[in-house]
Amino acid sequence: MTSLSASLLRGALSSPLKRAGRPDAALPPARRTRPAAPVAPGPLAAYAGICGFPETGALPLTYPHVLAFPDTLRLMTGRAFPLPVLGLVHTWIEITPHRPVRPEEPLELAVYAEELNPHRRGTEVTMATEARVAGELVWASRSGYLSRHATRRPAEDRMEDPAVDPAVGRPGSPPPAAARPPAPEELPARAEWTLPGDLGRRYGAVSGDRNPIHLHPLTARPFGFPRAIAHGMWTAARCLAETADPAAVRTVRVEFRAPVLLPATVVYAADASGRAFALRGPGGRVHLVGSVVR
Repeated sequence: MTSLSASLLRGALSSPLKRAGRPDAALPPARRTRPAAPVAPGPLAAYAGICGFPETGALPLTYPHVLAFPDTLRLMTGRAFPLPVLGLVHTWIEITPHRPVRPEEPLELAVYAEELNPHRRGTEVTMATEARVAGELVWASRSGYLSRHATRRPAEDRMEDPAVDPAVGRPGSPPPAAARPPAPEELPARAEWTLPGDLGRRYGAVSGDRNPIHLHPLTARPFGFPRAIAHGMWTAARCLAETADPAAVRTVRVEFRAPVLLPATVVYAADASGRAFALRGPGGRVHLVGSVVR
């Protein structure tokens, strides 16, 4: 099996040869699967420790995504994948746990590219992951990855402007407060976390995601970051670790708004029910917003 390092190298070499935004771009129909196998206890404990999950009980909500990441990366660095893997930005993830999964259950994983859509800032691909136990779908996720490139912004995209009410299409008409979720800056602070400068390297060691933007300031600067940035999936996992009774979660969506430059001090904020949460930085900058359906 091709190593992750080889996949990253292949992605780095092939990225300059791929041009995002081609009108004839198409996704490869292939699926990558990992045969059923129980979860290795050592890596699971290391992951739970760095993300704040309990080390016993059901798998963390985000862990199947981590287990499937090597195959996701191999698919995205393949010759048939239309977007350059270098520079891809993870913009959102939706997770649907159909039931709690025990670590000793043999888990079969499958990943595939689901959709390729124009985005106001480039092209976005949706990657899907499925986990099964003895043929039963027990967990699924969908993730958006954005390839930035020059694009014309259609007139209808102006509806995405925060100053425009999508319901009526004119500025200055927000829905009643009772009808909308609290804004990220309105959520009360629940905890403050100090993130060390080597968090990206430590999380990369347990997740396998050693993207250079997470490892060191020197490797992050060529991609436009003054310092290494935290993994979006670490920030999502750390927030979800604070969610009471994750076994009751029916679905969760997380949107990544702004990178967390390391080292950093961030604030986890959530409403009383834990159904809406956010991660904020200095000055109230919103790094992440999330919603949970129970």
